[in-house]
Amino acid sequence: MKKLLIDVHQFSISKQQLIEGKSPTSGNPIVEGPLATVEIKNGNGRYYSRELWEREMEKYQQIIENNNAMGELDHPDSQVVNLKNVSHIIRGFEWDGNDIIGKIEILPTTSGNILKALVENNVTVGVSSRGMGSLKQVGEIMEVQDDFELLCWDFVSNPSNSNSWMRPSTQRAVAESLIESKSSNIKNYEMANKIITEILCSKGQCPIDYIK
Repeated sequence: MKKLLIDVHQFSISKQQLIEGKSPTSGNPIVEGPLATVEIKNGNGRYYSRELWEREMEKYQQIIENNNAMGELDHPDSQVVNLKNVSHIIRGFEWDGNDIIGKIEILPTTSGNILKALVENNVTVGVSSRGMGSLKQVGEIMEVQDDFELLCWDFVSNPSNSNSWMRPSTQRAVAESLIESKSSNIKNYEMANKIITEILCSKGQCPIDYIK
């Protein structure tokens, strides 16, 4: 049975990219980074074959050409892109070995402005694929099956790319690493909430009093 499959990949955006990368037509920021890596066990224990991604990217190219390759800020539990939450649009991609490198335009929407502000304040974000498909247990991995259908990519917090994690050699180091990681995540959330509040309350009226 098909189900919603969400997989996160770390997406590094620098301030320099925001300054230098601009769309020649709209002037919006253009950023580039890895959307997915094929033929490895990802952070969710899933495995995507290269053939599967090549097929889906060939289909997705048509969506890009139709100017409809949009994504949201944060993941909804939905098979459709909610227009009021759109933050970006994918303008192109290329293969670099087993990595799919995407070219993404950050849109001047409410969610897009929040994404841009987060990046400008050095908040780490992830890019996350959203698709429908079924899984099959093969040894220690869950292999994504041929019925997989890519829906879009969204920007999210806390990227789960396994390559991002340190592997300390002692139990003490493991405990310290976990504490530092939690502290860093809390600071990221606090900064994100502050930025969101400033943007939404900039005109003197704040519709979200619960954000501190």
